[in-house]
Amino acid sequence: MAILVDPPRWPAHGTTWAHLVSDESLEELHAFARRTGLPARSFDLDHYDVPAERVPHLVAAGARPVPGRELLARLRAAGLRVRAADRPAARTHARDAELAERWAAARPGPVLPERWAEVGGQLLDRWREPHRSYHGPGHLHDVLANLDTLAAAGEDVPATVVLAAWFHDAVHDGVAGQDEERSAALAGAWLTGVVSATAAAEVVRLVRLTATHAPAPDDRAGAALCDADLAILAAPPARYARYAADVRAEYAQVPDPDFRCGRSQVLAGLLEREAIFTTAAGHGRWEQQARANLAAELADLAAAPPPDPA
Repeated sequence: MAILVDPPRWPAHGTTWAHLVSDESLEELHAFARRTGLPARSFDLDHYDVPAERVPHLVAAGARPVPGRELLARLRAAGLRVRAADRPAARTHARDAELAERWAAARPGPVLPERWAEVGGQLLDRWREPHRSYHGPGHLHDVLANLDTLAAAGEDVPATVVLAAWFHDAVHDGVAGQDEERSAALAGAWLTGVVSATAAAEVVRLVRLTATHAPAPDDRAGAALCDADLAILAAPPARYARYAADVRAEYAQVPDPDFRCGRSQVLAGLLEREAIFTTAAGHGRWEQQARANLAAELADLAAAPPPDPA
């Protein structure tokens, strides 16, 4: 019965990472992570990814350093190892279970659990529509996690912002402006009689704001939602490349020259802003990397060869 950590040797995101596991149970592992302040988002099915600088603190708190092979062997012996072949399906299952739990936790007190679960199920059905390559459950999960990051940094993230995150891409047909307006209308219809009229109106307003991602200077709630939605722009380059490819896949019906023109206009518009991220925490965490990613994609779009003549 032990919490184990292997030597940091896995490079990613500008640092090296170790693995933290339990050879007894996930409950023991999660309890240790909570005691030592590890974020829930660093859990990956059977282990926590731990940056190298945190390892001494974890060892001081009781984690036992072991070689990587021993850690893996003891994880397997405990029946807790998730095989590589099973990890994609396991990640999807874990993500969907977490989304269901988060929706249940967001329920306003007076609402019947059955009614709230029904609305959540209908929402998740929309997020799982097969034509969504990027704007699917993974994006929803990321936006909610980004809101957690902003809240932990002291930003104002009221319950209406969380609800707006759930509804902000509830309609996604690939029509800019119309998708946000229809998502806002859906939020208004589905939340009427479920939350207060004031709360429903605020969710509708916030969802509409994602059409421009341009909150007013004093709109702290709008800034939190927009920053959480745009945080993918600050992903590590490999992850950003997958995001850009997924966006292209959602517009597969658009001819390449037209897509490049439209996408370039969007990217250039973001780069022209004084600030892409308008919360203090979001700006500090994401602004620099986002600008680098946008500039690199814009250069790639400009360098594309012209289409063959007809």
